[in-house]
Amino acid sequence: MSNSTVVVITGVSSGIGRAAAEQFAKRGCRVFGTVRTIAKASPLAGVEFVEMDVRDDASVRLGIQSIIDRTKRIDVLVNNAGMNLIGAVEETTTSEAASLFDTNVFGLLRTTQAVLPHMRTQRHGRIVNVSSVFGFLPAPYMGLYSASKHAVEGLSESLDHEVRQFGIRVTLVEPAYTKTNLETNSPQAKSKIADYDRERDLISRSVADTVNGAPEPSGVANTIVEAALGTWRMRRTPAGQASLLSKLRRFMPAGAVDASLRKTLGLA
Repeated sequence: MSNSTVVVITGVSSGIGRAAAEQFAKRGCRVFGTVRTIAKASPLAGVEFVEMDVRDDASVRLGIQSIIDRTKRIDVLVNNAGMNLIGAVEETTTSEAASLFDTNVFGLLRTTQAVLPHMRTQRHGRIVNVSSVFGFLPAPYMGLYSASKHAVEGLSESLDHEVRQFGIRVTLVEPAYTKTNLETNSPQAKSKIADYDRERDLISRSVADTVNGAPEPSGVANTIVEAALGTWRMRRTPAGQASLLSKLRRFMPAGAVDASLRKTLGLA
C-alpha cells in the first residue's frame, strides 16, 4: 500500500487506539481517528478526528460517510474501540452484558458494515479487529468480556472468508494486558453476590497488579500497523506474554492450561 493509504481507527482518545493512530501517521498514512466528543479529545499530530459513537447506527453511518466525502476511499479499518467488565457471570445482568456487547461486538459490526460497501467498490481493503488473549482463553470474573472477544474472533474468521473474493482481508490482533485506561478503570458488575467476593477480589487485585507492570500500548500499536500494512495473517499476537499464551493454548494439553491459569490468578 502507498504512503497515501487511508486508515480509519475507532477509539483513539487514549491507549492502544491513540498509539496506533500515531504510528500510522508516522508511516505516511492519512489517518482518521474516531472519538465520541471532539471537544474533549487531545490533538494528535497527523490524525484527523471524526466524531462517532460506535454504539449508534446513525452516528457510524455519518462518521464513515464524512471520511468518504473527503477521501473517496478507505483502505484500512481498525476496530479498536472496546470496554471491559469485571464480575462473575451470575452477577452480570443481561443489560450490563448487552452494553458490553453493544460496544465490543455490535460496534465493530456497525463500522465494518459501513465501510465494506466502499471497500467492495474499490476491490481492496484490510480490516483489523482488536481482540484479546481472552478471545482464545477463559477469563474468570471477566466472562462476558471474554465472550465478547470470542464473538469477535468467530465473526472475523467468518467474515474473512466472505470478503476475500473482493480483495478484502480481515485479521485479528490479540494483545495481553496493556497499560491503558481500559485496563485500569474496568467497571464492575453492580449486583454483587457475596459468595463470589473472595475470588472476585483476588481477580481484581491480580488485574490491577498485572496492568501496573504491563507494557505501554506502543508494542500493540506496532502489531496493529503490521497487521494492516504487512503480509496478511489471520492472527497476530504482540511479542511477549500474548505470544507466549497463544503458543501455550495451541500446544499444551487443556488440563495443563487450565491449572496454569488458575495458579496464575491465585484461584488454585
